[in-house]
Amino acid sequence: MEMEVVLGFKSEEEFYTLNSTQNRLDIDMYGPEKKQAQSPMELLLSGIIACAAVDIVSMIKKRRKKLNDISGKARGQRRAIAPRSFTEIKIHYEINSPDLTDREAEKIISLAVNKYCSVASSLSNDIKLSYGFEINR
Repeated sequence: MEMEVVLGFKSEEEFYTLNSTQNRLDIDMYGPEKKQAQSPMELLLSGIIACAAVDIVSMIKKRRKKLNDISGKARGQRRAIAPRSFTEIKIHYEINSPDLTDREAEKIISLAVNKYCSVASSLSNDIKLSYGFEINR
């Protein structure tokens, strides 16, 4: 299956992409004082945490557990010199479920991050990828 996005130019540090159904995503490389969109590296973190979350939700439902909410954070450590690639990515999910056990959550998140998430599996093996979770009942 092939995918394609089209890049558009707004300014020296602002771009946008369009996917095949014309959904637009703004991207910028500005500092915090001028930031209006995510940077490419932030988009990578967003892609990993959201990609795995889709599988987490699916697996919780398949186990017939109640899911009230899921949220999380993805943090990345980058090299100090170019290419400023990630060296480590940490993902932490907060799951609101009255009946999901810690053991089930551990197994589900491990499968989602390490086996099913196509974004995570597209990363270099040099990047240390870890995850954690908290269940709110």
